[in-house]
Amino acid sequence: MEIVELSANEPAVRRFIEELWLPYYRELEATVDAFLLADDVDLVAEELPFRVNRLDSEEYRTWLAVDGFTDGTPLADVDGEFAGYIAAEIDEAPSVFDRPDRLFICDIYVHEPYRGTGLADDLFDRIRDWARDAGCEEFSLDPHVDNDRAIAFYEKLGFERTQYHMVASVDD
Repeated sequence: MEIVELSANEPAVRRFIEELWLPYYRELEATVDAFLLADDVDLVAEELPFRVNRLDSEEYRTWLAVDGFTDGTPLADVDGEFAGYIAAEIDEAPSVFDRPDRLFICDIYVHEPYRGTGLADDLFDRIRDWARDAGCEEFSLDPHVDNDRAIAFYEKLGFERTQYHMVASVDD
């Protein structure tokens, strides 16, 4: 298993969306109403330019765990399976606040056959390396309150609840 950085290469990003991003969000929408996907658009076509644009940023990274990766083979053409991913972005502290820069973890996902293998820990270790390289002293993330599996994993890694994120309808 190799953990490789996803570049803004459209064919590789398309494969990532189809094989990892979409299955992840399909699982989320089955358990968390806030993640319901639109049914009237081509999800891959809509996500592709957004994801490529984010990957072009210096502050955002995505790493893929690829089972059967061969060095030198473009990600879009790798025969191996995309087994999981982690995505994060740098959250720089504005100078008016006395807090360190943080690495905000946007997503972490591992395909079912790879769960329980330590792959999520390996992905997290990769993001920890980037946090150190980027000068970030802390991590942050916003797991959904209904995502018990994710919350348990983050607590095992040492994350602590520091705030609540609340949402209300404008019509209430």
